[in-house]
Amino acid sequence: MKALVGTAGWAIPAPARDRFGEGASGLELYATRFDCVEINSSFHRRHRADTWQRWAQSVPEHFQFSLKLPKAITHQRRLEQCDDLLAEFADDTLGLGSKRAVIHVQLPPKLAFDRTVAISFFTSLQAAVGAQIVCEPRHPSWFESEADALLGDHRIARVAADPAPVPGAERPGGSLHLGYWRLHGSPHIYRSSYEAERLVAYADEMRAFAAPCWCIFDNTASSAATDNALAMSTSGGDPGFWRPLVPEPVAQGASLPGARRHRCRSANPTQVARSPWTLPTLREAPSPNRSTIAPMSGSSSQAIIPIRPDLDSADTMKARRADRAKCHHADG
Repeated sequence: MKALVGTAGWAIPAPARDRFGEGASGLELYATRFDCVEINSSFHRRHRADTWQRWAQSVPEHFQFSLKLPKAITHQRRLEQCDDLLAEFADDTLGLGSKRAVIHVQLPPKLAFDRTVAISFFTSLQAAVGAQIVCEPRHPSWFESEADALLGDHRIARVAADPAPVPGAERPGGSLHLGYWRLHGSPHIYRSSYEAERLVAYADEMRAFAAPCWCIFDNTASSAATDNALAMSTSGGDPGFWRPLVPEPVAQGASLPGARRHRCRSANPTQVARSPWTLPTLREAPSPNRSTIAPMSGSSSQAIIPIRPDLDSADTMKARRADRAKCHHADG
């Protein structure tokens, strides 16, 4: 199955800018390489209806948005008596039209499963928005058979998360009509980059999943998300995953002028690349092309930390603003 691969927010680190096309805004630039994005800022603040409309007009027709449900619903009212807020959110985001593809419901770690509350909430949410719904619970009770069955009965996909807050959270659950992976970075959440082998393993999981998949990289604090998503993203319209190439440097003394040259083997040992490839660094990247092999993270280029208004820590946001001149803002 083809997967949609993207990041949480559309910040583009300065070293990766040359790997994207042209556009008048950060979102337009982002959409030259990715077909989906997860908007987390909606969790913290309400956006005007014309903002959602402008975002929809900034991307191609096939582009899809995943929207994080406001914390006023999930964390403050804790899914109860929130029909008014659901209606408000649905009205605000109506300007996305058919591009409003997924509603992401992330639950607080201490919110235990309550069957009555869950049925009432998900029934109201489905009536309010015409979109797929994914739920990212973090309390152990949501991973028991009763909760999993209820999510399945109501066609709610449970997020596969890394790092997993409880055993079983690393796998999709609930309704399996949709797979939704959220990769936050591990072992250091929001910061760690995923090595080629991990990306291949996730790609294999999604390829084997018998339904459409999303894969969202949320390890944005160190700008790793962009590298990882570019490395694992599908080419536009291609029905499968690009498998990352693991470079094997040529012998010492055999270097050639120009870009660094490697002889590469496929990360899949049964698919061996027989000819040399040139893998440019971030600053030596070729002109944007969806079918171009994206270099893996780990180059010597300085990491740029994007602003993430959707993270909880005000101190973290303040520290990141020092680098905003080097990045395109996620809500740009």
